[in-house]
Amino acid sequence: MVTLSAGIADEHSLQLTFVLFLSVVVITLFTALLTAPQRDEISEFYLGNRAMSPLRNGLAMCGDYVSAATLLGSTGLVALTGYDGLMYLGGTTVAWMMVLLLIAEPLHRTGRFTLGDTVALRLPRRQRSVRLALAVCTLAVATLYLVAQLVGSVALLTQFTGEPSAATRTLCVVVIGTVVIMYASLGGMPGATVIQIIKAVMLVAGVTVTAGWVLHRFDWNPDALLAAAADGSGLGAGFLEPGLRYGGSTVSKLDFFSLELAIVLGLAALPHVLMRLLAPRRTDVLRSSVVWALGLVGVICLAAGVLGLGATALVGRDAIETTDHKGDAAVLLLAHALGGGILTALLTCLAFVTLLAVAAGLTLAAASSLAHDLYGEVIRKGRASETEELTVARLSGAVIGVLGMLLALVAWGTNTATLAFLAFAIAASSILPTIVYTLFWRRFTALGALLSLYGGLACSVLLVLFSPVVSGTPVSFYPDTDVAWFPLQNPGIVSIPAGFLLGWLGTVLSRRQDRDAQEEFEVRALVGARE
Repeated sequence: MVTLSAGIADEHSLQLTFVLFLSVVVITLFTALLTAPQRDEISEFYLGNRAMSPLRNGLAMCGDYVSAATLLGSTGLVALTGYDGLMYLGGTTVAWMMVLLLIAEPLHRTGRFTLGDTVALRLPRRQRSVRLALAVCTLAVATLYLVAQLVGSVALLTQFTGEPSAATRTLCVVVIGTVVIMYASLGGMPGATVIQIIKAVMLVAGVTVTAGWVLHRFDWNPDALLAAAADGSGLGAGFLEPGLRYGGSTVSKLDFFSLELAIVLGLAALPHVLMRLLAPRRTDVLRSSVVWALGLVGVICLAAGVLGLGATALVGRDAIETTDHKGDAAVLLLAHALGGGILTALLTCLAFVTLLAVAAGLTLAAASSLAHDLYGEVIRKGRASETEELTVARLSGAVIGVLGMLLALVAWGTNTATLAFLAFAIAASSILPTIVYTLFWRRFTALGALLSLYGGLACSVLLVLFSPVVSGTPVSFYPDTDVAWFPLQNPGIVSIPAGFLLGWLGTVLSRRQDRDAQEEFEVRALVGARE
C-alpha cells in the first residue's frame, strides 16, 4: 500500500496521535476499572448499571455498533464511488429500524443475560443443545468482527508508516488486543459501557464538527459541495449517478443487494447489540434508547457522507485512490487538507478509540455466551455458582482476545470492511432466523433451531470460502488461487434465506413440543416480568 504524503506522515502528527490515544486509553481504562463490578454477581457483570437514562443507553448502543469501518471505510466508499457509497450508508441507518420494530421489545421481555436464555424459555427440553449451537455461532460472529477491528488497527497504522514490518504489526495488534481484554474481562458491562459512551460522544462531536467545516468551505451550500465533488472525481456527473461500484453488471447489482440485506438484517443478530438490548431495566427505557441510537447513527452516517464528498472535492478522487485503493485514507487526507497535522491526529485517535470500543463489546458478548450458555448451562447444567461463572467469563474474555490477535496477525492484509460485513452475513444467516422463529412462530421446535443455527453458519462460511473474498482476484486473501465458483463477495442473498428455510424445514419435520412452555413464553413476551 502506498503511504500518505510526507505532510501527513510527519513525525509531529504521529507523536500527537500517540499522546492523544494514550491519554484517552489511560482515562477510559481508569474509569472502567472504577465502575467495574465490585461484587461477584453475574447480573452486574453481564448487564451493568440498569438504571441509566435513555440517552446514555442510546450512546452506548451507538458506540457498540459504529466501528472504524464506518469512519474510514464508509467515508472512503463515498469518496471513490459517490452515489453508490451514499446508498450503502442508507442501509446502515435502516438497520436500526429493524431492531426497533421487530426485535428489541419482545427480546427484552423474554431474555435475561443472553439470547440463550430466551431460547431456553421457549424450548426448555432441548435447551442445552440449542445453547451450545448459539454459543458456537456467537463465537464465530464475534471473533470475525473482532478480527476486523484488530486488522483495522494495522490498516490505520499503515496510513502513517506504509506497510509495517512483522514486528510492528505484532506490537500494534498485541497492544490493542491487550487493552480490549482489560476493558472486557476486568470492567464487564459497566466498564464497556463507559468506553462506549465516551467513544460515541467523541465520534458524534468529531464527525459533526469536521462535516460542518467541510460545508463551511462551500458556504453551507450542498449543491456547491456536490458540484465540487463531481469535478474532483474526474468523472463529472457520472460520480453522482448509480453504477460506479454496484451497477456495472448484474453480478455487481446482486452483490450490492446481498450486502444491504446482510447489513439491514445482520444488525439485529449481532451478539454485542443483542446483549445491549437486554441491559435496560424497563421496556420504555429500551424503546427510547433505541430511538436515540437510531438518531445518533443517522447523524454519523450523514456526516460520513459529507466527509466522503468533501474528500473528493478538496483532495481529489485520484489522490485518494493512489494513496489507498480501498479509500480508507480519504478521511485522513481530508483532515490534513482542512486542519493539517492537528486535525489528522485527532481523527486518527478517534478511529483508534472506535476500534477499541467495538472490540471490547464484542469480546464481552462472546465471553458472556461462553461462560453463561456453554459453561454454566451446558457443562455445569445450571449448577455453577455466580463466582465460578464470573471467573470463567473473565478467562473467556482473555482467551477470545488472544484468539482474535492470532487471527488478526494471519489476516492483517484483508479488507476490514469485508470482514465486518461477512460477520453481519453470518449473524443474519444463523442467529436471526432463530430469533425471529423463537419470538413469532408458535410451531417452532428445537430441531428447527439447530438446523437454522448450524446450517446458516455452514452455508455462509462455505459460500465465503469459494467467493472472490478468498481467491480469484488481486485483492483476494489468496490472489494466486482461483476456486471462486460463487461470484458474490457477500453471501447474504443466498445464506440468509437458507437459514430461514432450514429453520422451517427442521420444524415441519419434527413433532411439536413444549406447548405449556410456548404459552408461558407468549405471556412473558407480551407483559414482561423477567425478574
